[in-house]
Amino acid sequence: QVQLVESGGGLVQPGGSLRLSCVASGRISSIYSMGWYRQAPGKQRELVAAITRGGSTNYADYVKGRFTISRDNAKNTVYLQMSSLQPEDTAVYYCNAVRIDGFGSWGQGTQVTVSS
Repeated sequence: QVQLVESGGGLVQPGGSLRLSCVASGRISSIYSMGWYRQAPGKQRELVAAITRGGSTNYADYVKGRFTISRDNAKNTVYLQMSSLQPEDTAVYYCNAVRIDGFGSWGQGTQVTVSS
């Protein structure tokens, strides 16, 4: 099993920045990739960004150039640096980890609200 704990969400004004963190514990060695998803009220959960064990990244088009995903393997942590935030970025952000056998785990989510 892999456990994930997110932090770093909050209220920010349009144009502002936030950094989300996700700490993984448990069967760390089995993780192939980690990523961030988000879910706004009334909408489906969608991929924001993901990073593999080797460092390859994948971003949703709507965050390219604004968000950066990174990972610190020594700390078992993945980060999402979000800049130029807009009201449409308001959502609950979830951390996700996929094991090499394809099994996925989710964190509890952290709320990001972009509002003036």
